[in-house]
Amino acid sequence: MDVMGDKATLLETGSFVQPADFSESTGDLSQPMDRDETGEAAEEARRHLAAQAGDVEAMSVLGALLLRRGDLDGAEPHLRAATAAGDRAAANNLGVLLHQRGYAEDAAGWWRIAAVAGSAAAAHALGRHHRERGDEPAAEYWLRQSAEQGHALGAYALADLLEHRGDTGAEQWMRIAAERGHREAAYRLARALDRRLGPEEDVGDEHGAGAEAEQWYRQAAARGHRRAALHLGAILERRGALKEAGRWYLTSAKDGEARAACALGFLLRDAGDTESAAVWWLRAAQDGDGNAANALGALHAERGEPQTAERWYRAAMDAGDDNGAYNLGLLCAEQGRTAQAEQWYRRAAYAGHREAANALAILLLQGGDAAGAEPWFSKAAEAGSVDAAFNLGILFAGRDEEAVALRWYERAAAAGHTEAALQVGIARLRDGDEAEAERHLRCAAGGGSAEAAYRLATVLDARRPPVPAHSLGEPVHTEKSECEEWYERAASQGHRRAQVRVGMLAAARGDVVEAARWYREAAEAGSRNGAFNLGLLLAREGSDPEAAVWWARAADAGHGRAALRLALVYARRGELAEGQRWADRAVALGPAEVSERAARLRDALREELSA
Repeated sequence: MDVMGDKATLLETGSFVQPADFSESTGDLSQPMDRDETGEAAEEARRHLAAQAGDVEAMSVLGALLLRRGDLDGAEPHLRAATAAGDRAAANNLGVLLHQRGYAEDAAGWWRIAAVAGSAAAAHALGRHHRERGDEPAAEYWLRQSAEQGHALGAYALADLLEHRGDTGAEQWMRIAAERGHREAAYRLARALDRRLGPEEDVGDEHGAGAEAEQWYRQAAARGHRRAALHLGAILERRGALKEAGRWYLTSAKDGEARAACALGFLLRDAGDTESAAVWWLRAAQDGDGNAANALGALHAERGEPQTAERWYRAAMDAGDDNGAYNLGLLCAEQGRTAQAEQWYRRAAYAGHREAANALAILLLQGGDAAGAEPWFSKAAEAGSVDAAFNLGILFAGRDEEAVALRWYERAAAAGHTEAALQVGIARLRDGDEAEAERHLRCAAGGGSAEAAYRLATVLDARRPPVPAHSLGEPVHTEKSECEEWYERAASQGHRRAQVRVGMLAAARGDVVEAARWYREAAEAGSRNGAFNLGLLLAREGSDPEAAVWWARAADAGHGRAALRLALVYARRGELAEGQRWADRAVALGPAEVSERAARLRDALREELSA
């Protein structure tokens, strides 16, 4: 309750005393008065003398001092004497004293006397007394009396009561309390404004609806509200003001807010200071923050300390964080402990962890239990797991249920899944819907899919008009087209067919060096077309022996034209038996045109050998 020290008329006694050292206080009774200890002792001695001489003001102030100090026995006679002399502050403080002694009804009686005489602090105390006893109408009456007199605690308590009842007037009083410096009111007002923001708005947007919420978070944080400091830090972090965010996280963490210590740890980790991050995570984890415990587990797992990691994951789970069970599943899976991984995934999945449900389904699918996997994929997908939606697409595609598979691919693609967008693009190409195919392929290619970049390039390539030629019949050198840029993007990501195509386009421009580079990259990665084209390029440059090496590699990989080229090479060299062997291979590999030519060459070589 509140110690108060204002002086006014009480019960028409005609006794008036002007305030001296106190205004109506809203402070904590356990806090000492804000004055020099020596001066306070001298002032207290002076008050004692004045009180003994019958000074009502001195009695009231001395009683309040002793009450604040916890000396109830010493305070009571002074407060009773001042109350009897008509001091409303003393009446309020006497109520506080009796409440502390456990005489709630007696306390309420004195608060009523002080409140009727105009004490806002007493009206607040009386309102809280009635609310604790379930008498909300009486509570509202007295809290409103206190609030309307400008008492910050009264305004806050009235707002809290009205908010509990769903009354629209709650925010007005919460705002009034906040404006009068009540830090909890400022914090709760900020939270209310925060919750009211739409999905496109952000708290802390300096020019949007979130600006006011940030203002109140900042006011509450400046007054020492640790949760407000946490939220303010999060706003600043999202804005990119990491240094200031770190300061508020630190302030909140030092005041005992575990979530702020955890957030500070992540901020430090992202800045590269893992050791300091671990210190704050440890502090947060020891205070029961599951997220920090998970972070410590991940840190030790990265360091190759699985036993310590497991201990922290278990601590996270014990703190009620389902990520702990999921991370334990991941840890066990990495160690090949499949049965235990399934146990932990299942535990997290049953608790509603969507990624655990997806991981469990994958584990079951890998074990051959497709029927058991499907409901977990579905549960994860319905909970918002994009990976699970994609995996359902794969599952149904494997059953040749293309229409169902496409629906899941589209769902995952709409959420930004790159491979799902690629699958939708392929399906739309197959259906002849080139516009939709291009749209999805662009999304997938932009997301980093080399296959999507290649397929997009082929779509654009097919639309290009034939390359014009000048009067001598040679191709005209032109700037790189968009399709070539996509081919190059795919090629740079290691896509072998794209590498061959980039080489072909470079060769068409007359850039033999660039063409050879891309053909060689594709060939060394296992592309038989790349090896064949590299052989052609080398042969044109007069490097027949090296060309033969690449054609042999291509032919061994099943390239019929490469086998035919080798047959011709060996025939020209006079190595007829070797030429016949490669001609036989070309006949077997095809295609039809190659097989026909190779058969004629083989027969000719056979005749020459038998001659």
